[in-house]
Amino acid sequence: MPDNDYSPAPAADFVLPFDLPDVGLRGRMVRLEESSARALSAHVLPEAATRVAGETLALAAILGTSLKLDGRLTVQTKSDGPLDLVTVDYYGAENDLAIGLRSYARLDRERFDELSVPISFDELAGDGALAITIEPKRGQQSYQGIVGLSPAGIAASAETYFAQSEQLPTALRLAAGPVFSAGMREPRWRAGGIMLQATPEGRGSEDDWERLSQFLSTVEDIELLDTSLRAEQLLWRLFHEDEARVLPVELVSFRCPCDRGRIADVLRSYSESDREGLADPDGIIRARCEFCGRVHMVAPKDIAPRE
Repeated sequence: MPDNDYSPAPAADFVLPFDLPDVGLRGRMVRLEESSARALSAHVLPEAATRVAGETLALAAILGTSLKLDGRLTVQTKSDGPLDLVTVDYYGAENDLAIGLRSYARLDRERFDELSVPISFDELAGDGALAITIEPKRGQQSYQGIVGLSPAGIAASAETYFAQSEQLPTALRLAAGPVFSAGMREPRWRAGGIMLQATPEGRGSEDDWERLSQFLSTVEDIELLDTSLRAEQLLWRLFHEDEARVLPVELVSFRCPCDRGRIADVLRSYSESDREGLADPDGIIRARCEFCGRVHMVAPKDIAPRE
């Protein structure tokens, strides 16, 4: 566990890599608070739907940091249930910006209201697919992997993705939950997760994998979400018999790169007939970002042809 020069992980908004070199396993723990609260606040959805979006945020943070990605990674579900779309974008750290996350989820409220309580993931999402798209900034080509959605949820779907794409044994626990505060109408959402994965050169036995993945299955949602429980304490509880080694923590924040100039460029490419009806009576086109909720105001001069 930590050495004398180690700086402990913060209470939240981090990804903490760790490995178990004696058994050839590695992992990552993520806990989100400010970043998840902001990412999930643009669209107020029922608890069951927000929980899925929050778990997808945690998954994207684990995947993006595992790849040490310098570009964008998108985790997206498309399905035929009431929650027919969930999209999370992960942005690698750059310059003075920490790792960034943003999310969007789409829900058919009429179909959702017809579901019986408690609502299962299978009923909420229905049949569909989980797509993971990797877009590096430089060097490598873009890549997309697609697997069917598991009725057991986002974590089980991601485990299938790892089994098919990387062919490495992988165990995942994901959680998301609301935190209610006095005087606030809406809760703030936290999200968390922990992944355990065999390394390509893994030296551990099948018995090691079965034993440690079973340990991982004992992790409670509250342990992943409780900001008073240090990440290192949880890892110690799970893996203290196997010489777990923590690595430098990676910080996470909310980031949405939506930009009025880019929106204006898109609108400029439309014909006048295509833009007809988009503007309000004052002549301003107001475009709302589906990810962050920001409204961008585009004036006629902004989309005038460039000389």
